[in-house]
Amino acid sequence: MAACTHLNQITITELPEAVDGCEDCLRAGQPWLHLRICLTCGHVGCCDDSPNRHATAHAHASGHEIIRSLEPGEQWSWCFADEVAMILPDVHGQTRIPPSPLGG
Repeated sequence: MAACTHLNQITITELPEAVDGCEDCLRAGQPWLHLRICLTCGHVGCCDDSPNRHATAHAHASGHEIIRSLEPGEQWSWCFADEVAMILPDVHGQTRIPPSPLGG
């Protein structure tokens, strides 16, 4: 069974109370679909089904390998380097997010 070898990168263990959307899409005036948070620095990016795939772009540019879904009811995390999904019980909270501009 595959395991994440980047758990030492996690510094975000409490999710923000609310976010405004994908940071990069908001800056560029572009739409996103689903939101993900970097568990190293807290960057909020959009998913790979979004036009710009900012969460993945952030991981590749920064070397921050682990994201967590901010979507309501989702608790999964993903390690880009090890390509493994996981639930991280030490990451707590629920984040209020705006509706997706793409309606998903």
